[in-house]
Amino acid sequence: MTIANTFAGQFLIAMPTLAEPPFARGVAFLCQHGEDGAVGLLINQISEYRLGDVLAQMKLTCDDPEIADYPVLIGGPIQQERGFVLHREVGHWDSSYRVNEEWSVTTSRDILVAIAAGEGPRRALLTLGYAGWDAGQLEKELIDNAWLTTQAHERIVFDTPLEERWIAAAGLMGVDPFQLAGYAGHA
Repeated sequence: MTIANTFAGQFLIAMPTLAEPPFARGVAFLCQHGEDGAVGLLINQISEYRLGDVLAQMKLTCDDPEIADYPVLIGGPIQQERGFVLHREVGHWDSSYRVNEEWSVTTSRDILVAIAAGEGPRRALLTLGYAGWDAGQLEKELIDNAWLTTQAHERIVFDTPLEERWIAAAGLMGVDPFQLAGYAGHA
């Protein structure tokens, strides 16, 4: 299904009526989308953990306090014990998935070892868990006006404060999410 694949590498921006945590005012980076469903990572929901906590749990050390204090996000409600690293630079990691020409997601331990040593991707976003949609579910949610979609932008992922990402992502489309209606129109 080639049309469905076009959503990989895009943001899903929660409409104001989507009130269930962790999706309320959420921005998800869509990693995969096809006939079998979709997988994404929320990029604006902070967890209680820092990278140093995750590294210690994996029995890894980090001597750089700035790296150890790096925030870890809630990527979604599924498998919250599993870590995901969203990054732009291609690396030689054991388990990377190339989303498109610009983005990759890595789930292997070796990328965390490299990040802890200051040798990982220059810019990375770390999450615990992911969001998933069954076949056809995301398309139905889009028709039901639960999400907006737009091309992902690294400025939102890496430079925009977490609490501003929802508004900033919608702003990529010239939209103020507070001005949106909570219903869908169908002609």
